[in-house]
Amino acid sequence: MGIASRIAAGAFAAAAFAAAFGAAAPGGLAADDTFKLQSAVVAPNGTLANEQVFNGFGCSGKNVSPPLRWSGAPAGTRSFALTVYDPDAPTGSGWWHWVVFDIPASVSELPQGAGNAAGQLPAGTVQGRTDFGAPGYGGPCPPAGDKPHRYIFTVYALKTAKLDVPSGGSAAMVGFMINANKLASASIIARYGR
Repeated sequence: MGIASRIAAGAFAAAAFAAAFGAAAPGGLAADDTFKLQSAVVAPNGTLANEQVFNGFGCSGKNVSPPLRWSGAPAGTRSFALTVYDPDAPTGSGWWHWVVFDIPASVSELPQGAGNAAGQLPAGTVQGRTDFGAPGYGGPCPPAGDKPHRYIFTVYALKTAKLDVPSGGSAAMVGFMINANKLASASIIARYGR
C-alpha cells in the first residue's frame, strides 16, 4: 500500500470513528462547531471524579450522573438523545453506561443526578437499558490495572420527536435509531482508570 493509500485509509478510519461515536477530535467538542456539549464537572480529556464512578464491580464511587448542557443545535431539531459509551471496555463491543432519548427539543441541559433513580428528567424523556442491565446512569468502573478508559459523553440533535424503540430495547438498538435520525452531535471525552 502506497503512502497516499495509507493516508486515505487513516482519514477514512478517523471519519468512521467520528461518525460512529459522535466525536470529531480527541477530548471532544462538536462534529459541527456550532453544536457544543459542556459540563461543569466533566472536562475534555480530564479524569472523571469519584462522584461519577460506579458503586459496584469493585468500585466505590457515588454513581451520580454529571450535569450536562448543550447549545447550538441545528434548525429542524425535534428532540435530543444522550449517550455515555466506553469503547475500551474488554467486551469486544464496548460498554454503554447511559442511554437517554426523547429529550424534548426545548431542553438544553440535564442536571446533576438526572440519570439516577430519584433524578429529574424532562417529561417524556426515556432512559434506555445500559450494559449494566437496567435503565439509568452507570458510572465508570474499568478493570483494575487497565489503562484509563475513555468515556464518550455525546448529545445528538435528532430530526424526530420520538425514537421508535421498543420498551427494553438494547443500547445498540437505541444507537441505531439515533444514528438513523441524527442531524448533529457533540461530545466530551473524559477518562478514568484504577
